[in-house]
Amino acid sequence: MKRFLLLTVLLPALLACGKAPQPRTYAPTPDILPGATALDEYLPLLEGQRVSILSNQTGMITQDRHVLDTLLSLGVNVVSIFSPEHGFRGTADAGELVSSSVDEPTGVPIRSLYDGKGGVPSEEAMSEFDVLLFDLQDVGCRFYTYNVTMGKMMAVCATHGKKMIVLDRPNPIGFYVDGPILDMKYKSGVGWYPIPVCHGMTLGELALMINGEGWLPDGAKCDLTVVKCRNYTHQSRYVLPVKPSPNLPDMRSIYLYPSLCYFEATPVSLGRGTAQAFQMYGHPNMKGYSFSFTPRSVEGAKNPPQLDQECFGVDLRTEPSDEAVNAAGINLEYVIDAYRNLHMGDHFFRSFFELLIGRDYVRKMIKEGASAEEIKAMWADDVASFKAQRKPYLLYEE
Repeated sequence: MKRFLLLTVLLPALLACGKAPQPRTYAPTPDILPGATALDEYLPLLEGQRVSILSNQTGMITQDRHVLDTLLSLGVNVVSIFSPEHGFRGTADAGELVSSSVDEPTGVPIRSLYDGKGGVPSEEAMSEFDVLLFDLQDVGCRFYTYNVTMGKMMAVCATHGKKMIVLDRPNPIGFYVDGPILDMKYKSGVGWYPIPVCHGMTLGELALMINGEGWLPDGAKCDLTVVKCRNYTHQSRYVLPVKPSPNLPDMRSIYLYPSLCYFEATPVSLGRGTAQAFQMYGHPNMKGYSFSFTPRSVEGAKNPPQLDQECFGVDLRTEPSDEAVNAAGINLEYVIDAYRNLHMGDHFFRSFFELLIGRDYVRKMIKEGASAEEIKAMWADDVASFKAQRKPYLLYEE
């Protein structure tokens, strides 16, 4: 009872501090509040339970207060933390293994899910808690690994009879669906479910779809509760208050991410090792460009592609406009441009390319000289069928 009296006092202040900042380039929209702010909805589900939190630096209830600190202050029995790619504090490189540790400010043990053991907790870690509270900010792309982390935890919770609560957060590119549905022969840590590259769903909606479509092993069902965002629709332009990972520093990077991430499977740098990754691309041997940049070893990109090499290429930091980038959706013109400029043939692509794009026809069409528009037309039916398939699971107005 004391805890709920304390909640009654604290909740208005927490919500007042947690208003999302207004978008830089769009007309004002209603304040959008993530599910984590709806303490009145999920605190009763944690009463008398041993709670584990799967979160990172994005799990903020207010601008300066993390969900972990908030729950501890309210007397919730938080027994452990699970951390995803980039670690609990969000500073590790992409793909870098992260060891388990202890959160120094709180003393709560951290169980890393990115320690090279397949992203599945040990039997001991699963026995420690009764309820898993999931709170991660996604960016809406299939190859952004947090949706895979969520799905794996849904599966293991189902196996061990644990409840999972997803504190939903807005999808910053949730206003469009684009890209081919993953061919499951390319299933990997950067593509786990048969969904398009840009699925247009929040993680809460996607969790409902994973359960509803029987995508967990052996058709298992997770005991799942989704705590919805407030004032969010799929047409909202939500500006993230905290960068979701080291190399997505701002909204510009997030908007370009669906079009530039494929460079990860080529020799071309997309700006890792600069202050504005995913806002440029280049290579030391690209010809005809005056713009250049030099990747350096920095936190979150300790050994970036083309380290310390001057790369020539394209500056996307300001043009085209955010509106034009979002209207185009996935734009393969950038990859096609670099492929044609470098004249490397098959040496341009690595096998990882298919894991990212999800289909084998894209590489073939680029090599055959197809345009970005011709390639996009190939996945139009995928987009239409997925929009229909996902409809029963949407929690927010389209």
